[in-house]
Amino acid sequence: MSWESEQFAPRLLEWFSVQGRHTLPWQVNPTPYRVWVSEVMLQQTQVATVIPYYARFMARFPGIDALAAAPLDEVLHLWTGLGYYARARNLQACAKVLAAQYGGDFPNTLEAVMALPGIGRSTAGAILALSRGMRHPILDGNAKRVLARVFGIAGDPSSKPVLEALWQQADACTPRREVAAYTQGIMDLGATVCTRARPACTLCPMNTACVAALEGRQMELPGRKLRRDRPSREATLLIAQIGSHGSSAVLLERRPMSGLWGGLWSPPQFATECEALAWCAREFGVANQSQTLAPIDHAFTHFDLRLKPLLVRGNQNTEVLDGDDRLWYRLDAPPRVGLPQPILHLFERLRTGTA
Repeated sequence: MSWESEQFAPRLLEWFSVQGRHTLPWQVNPTPYRVWVSEVMLQQTQVATVIPYYARFMARFPGIDALAAAPLDEVLHLWTGLGYYARARNLQACAKVLAAQYGGDFPNTLEAVMALPGIGRSTAGAILALSRGMRHPILDGNAKRVLARVFGIAGDPSSKPVLEALWQQADACTPRREVAAYTQGIMDLGATVCTRARPACTLCPMNTACVAALEGRQMELPGRKLRRDRPSREATLLIAQIGSHGSSAVLLERRPMSGLWGGLWSPPQFATECEALAWCAREFGVANQSQTLAPIDHAFTHFDLRLKPLLVRGNQNTEVLDGDDRLWYRLDAPPRVGLPQPILHLFERLRTGTA
C-alpha cells in the first residue's frame, strides 16, 4: 500500500467529522432497509431531489414487508418524477425476495446481497458498510471521481481495466474501523468538494497529494466514456379526452414492464398521426375535435425522444372502459398510479388550460 493510500482514510475521516453531512434522513436509524432505499434513489439523482421522495416513500413503506405487499402502481406513483423507473420495480422485486427468503431483513454477506434484484457490488457494499459497519469498498460515481483524481487513474472509468484499477484502489483505501463514517465521507467529498465541474480543491483534505490538483488535471480525471452519436425517436401521443374542463379524463394504457417507462401509465403512443386517428376512430368512437399540442422533448440515457401530443375530444358515452391495462385518468382527481414525469407535466397543463 502506498503512503497516499495509507493516509487517505485518516484524512477523509478527519474531514468528515467536521465537514461531512451527518443529518441526512437515512443517517437517522440507518437500518439496511433505510440505507438501501436511499442508495437506490440516489443513483443518478441529487440529494436535494431525493430527500422529499425518500420521506414520502418511508412514510408509506416503513419496512420491507410493507413494500413487498404494496401494489406496484402505488410504488411507481411515489417514484413519479425520480426517473429510471426500473429502480422502483427492482426495489419491490427485491423486497419480495427479502420477505420470502430472509424473514424481511437483509443477509449478512456481500455475495448474498449482490444476488438480490437490482443490487450491484457498490450498492451492496454501501448497505452493509453504512448499516452494519462491515468492511466493503464502494465505487459509486462520487467515489470514482475522488479516487481517479487523487491517484491519477486515467481512462474510461467504465472500461474493464480502469474499473478494476479503481476497485483495487477503493479496497486499498477502505479502513478496517469506522467504515460507515468512511463510506459516507467519500460520498460526501465527491458530492460537495470534489465535484464534476469546479471542484473546490483548496478545501479538499487530499489536495497536497492529489494527482489531479498537483498537475492541473481536474477536468481530465476521471476519463470520459467513448462518445457515440445519440439516436433520436419520434412518436405521436394520443390524448383521448372526455368530459368538460374541470371534470375531464384522459385515457391511459399501462406500458409493458420491459422497455421504455416499464409498468407506468401513459397515453397510447403511435408511429404516426394517421395511425393514432385510425385507432381513435376504431376504439374511441367519433372525435368531435382534434388539436396538435406543443411537442414534448425528453432525454433518456441512450437516446432523445420527441412526443407529439394529439388531443382528441370525444363524447362521454365512449365504450372504452377501465381494465387491467387501461384506465380513465381524471385530471381533477388523479388516481395513485405511476406516470412518467413529462406526462405528469402535460396533464398539469391540460388541467389548468395552459397546454
